[in-house]
Amino acid sequence: MNEMNELELLKSLSIYLAGSISGKTVEEVRDYFTNFTKMFSDMGYQVYSPMTGKGNLRVSKTYDPLGYTLPVATDHAIFNRDRWMVGKADIIFCNLFNSIHVSIGSMMELAWARELRKHIIIVMEERNIHEHAFVIECADIRFTDIDDAISYVESLIYGVQI
Repeated sequence: MNEMNELELLKSLSIYLAGSISGKTVEEVRDYFTNFTKMFSDMGYQVYSPMTGKGNLRVSKTYDPLGYTLPVATDHAIFNRDRWMVGKADIIFCNLFNSIHVSIGSMMELAWARELRKHIIIVMEERNIHEHAFVIECADIRFTDIDDAISYVESLIYGVQI
């Protein structure tokens, strides 16, 4: 493969943003997924997000883990869309830093990703609520610093050493 084809291949990577949503405010969730989608898109990634199709759902101040009735946000639609996006992504970026509740959705996404042999990056501090052998072993790489994780993701798309 010549150098140009390799660069084109690197630029065609996709990433799925997994992470805690339940219990967080609408603003926290919106800001996080908007900012990370933009940042990774600007790097050249195709970004998949669990917030796809959920922009106008909010009637409460925090996200609940189930019970939505709009067609794009039924439990069935969320489960299947997120599973489909995990399957499409090359990389799973799972940010569990400062989680309020255990993210069952993120744990499902990690299990799917592991089974599909995706490259899994987990960000969580020591003694995080998700600290468990299964979660730790699911990760290809675990970062305790978000900036280090972002630098690593950037190095993947540009094919450079960090």
